[in-house]
Amino acid sequence: MKNDKKIGLSLSGGGYRAAAFHLGTLQQLHEMKILDYVDVLSTISGGSITGAAWCLHKGDYAPFHEYMKERITTKNVVREVLLSQSFLLLVLFILVFLGAAIALSFTSWAPLSFAVLALMIFLLLKFQFNIFPVSKEVEKAYDKFLYHGKTLGQLNEKPTLAIGSSNLQTGRPFTFSGKKMSDSTYSYKEPPVYFKPEKFPIAKAVMASSCVPFAFTPINIEKKFYVNEADFDRINPQLVDGGVYDNQGIQKITQHNSGYECDIIITSDAGGPLSNTISFRNTIALLIRTVDVFMYRIKTMQMVEYIYQNVIEKHKPIAYFSLGWEIKKLIPGFIKGMENKLVLPEVMAAHQLLPEWIQRPKKYEDEIKKHLEQKVGYAAVEARNLTEDEWNLAKDTGTNLTSLTVKRTDCLIRHAANLTELQIKLYCPTIV
Repeated sequence: MKNDKKIGLSLSGGGYRAAAFHLGTLQQLHEMKILDYVDVLSTISGGSITGAAWCLHKGDYAPFHEYMKERITTKNVVREVLLSQSFLLLVLFILVFLGAAIALSFTSWAPLSFAVLALMIFLLLKFQFNIFPVSKEVEKAYDKFLYHGKTLGQLNEKPTLAIGSSNLQTGRPFTFSGKKMSDSTYSYKEPPVYFKPEKFPIAKAVMASSCVPFAFTPINIEKKFYVNEADFDRINPQLVDGGVYDNQGIQKITQHNSGYECDIIITSDAGGPLSNTISFRNTIALLIRTVDVFMYRIKTMQMVEYIYQNVIEKHKPIAYFSLGWEIKKLIPGFIKGMENKLVLPEVMAAHQLLPEWIQRPKKYEDEIKKHLEQKVGYAAVEARNLTEDEWNLAKDTGTNLTSLTVKRTDCLIRHAANLTELQIKLYCPTIV
């Protein structure tokens, strides 16, 4: 590859679904001989699971790919947590109170059974994170399955890995990398607050990146990881899922003057389309749907800010693709982008598009489509495209941390690989 520009790759959140999907992205980048030239890898949640494992790997890509497939299809984090001592103690805690309440209900003290249940609920709500520190158990599972005690200081120097989380204390992103752990808010304090990443467990950083609010316990940073341990009493980071702030991981690699800023951007988004659910049977279902709409709105706004504005104002080539996209719509989408002035002149020049096509893309849509199909080798990609049933299987994959079937994993990998190849050839032709 002949290019001296800094390349950034971001891997979105989405649990094991994202971990598998991004494996397809990495595989295709490897086959296109681009992966070794990636300078910064920005990861969120499920993307951090795969991204951190790749940045620890030494040697050829193929063994890593097979290893990760085996992990995703056989290692069940949820089951590991449910079999943990912490969960068993939680069950015992609940059974003791329920047993006491039931026993009291058959005595003259029966009214007190309600008080016992109320006390149980009160204690669970007040001391939930102490009674069942679920994040610690997930961290143990990550370490057991993937990271084996490795620390940020043991990451490969290239690419620079930037694991993203969200800091509830400051409302800003908190980033973990091999040489720096930071929240920009702390950097501007007097005096600044600095951390020691070299001994920080990768499993804990990935846990912070995938710490879904409500489900998991917020992650704190222990005193031993502060350069000045007295700073432990000055601030109180509360780290949760990086997707709360930026679920695509694109913010860091596009932010002006950021140490992670890149010139060419590739974004692999494992987020599925918003479902057409229109009925809700309970408050929890309604709350989940409300959060989904909220996150979808954030994603739309971020696409405007981090993709369209970067193309228009900063002239950054950006290859973005999402799990919910069909490959047959990619070239028509490129032509639509030409109409809306969202395709860079140098990209159109690299594709050798005729001046009249560039001036009036709508009129020459068929000619442009045929030309681009030949340029990007669309027929070969279409030949290995997923069937409708396979695509639906990939899209319908949940975002939890239970192991996936081999078929789901293969569908996610194939779809990501196809999207990766076409979008990079379309929007970042200079690196192919």
